[in-house]
Amino acid sequence: MPDTPSVLFVCVHNAGRSQMAAGWLTHLAGDRIEVRSAGSAPAESINPAAVAAMAEVGIDITGQTPKILTTEAVQDSDVVITMGCGDACPFFPGKRYEDWKLDDPAGQGIEAVRPIRDEIRDRIEKLIAELDAR
Repeated sequence: MPDTPSVLFVCVHNAGRSQMAAGWLTHLAGDRIEVRSAGSAPAESINPAAVAAMAEVGIDITGQTPKILTTEAVQDSDVVITMGCGDACPFFPGKRYEDWKLDDPAGQGIEAVRPIRDEIRDRIEKLIAELDAR
């Protein structure tokens, strides 16, 4: 892995889970880790409940937009974390792949999104510790 590892978060719409994960990783790791996110079928905009849940913890993801998953994004990443769309993600030898089983915040109110946000933070903290220890 290079000096600055890169992580790609992938979910179907790139509007909820992957955007929250990217927000957490950027917030907690700063520039130590390069952060990307994408979706296999991106939505038009980010889930407002995800935006609100992240704002509650002081992280602003309003400037992000859903992006289409590309082969190049996977090739350029050291770690690829899928969240419910593993089959749509291209596989390249030498990459670290993880599939995080997380509830989908799509169509959910903020009360349902908060526990997803908090579980993502726990997983991000573990990921940062693993990447920092390499």
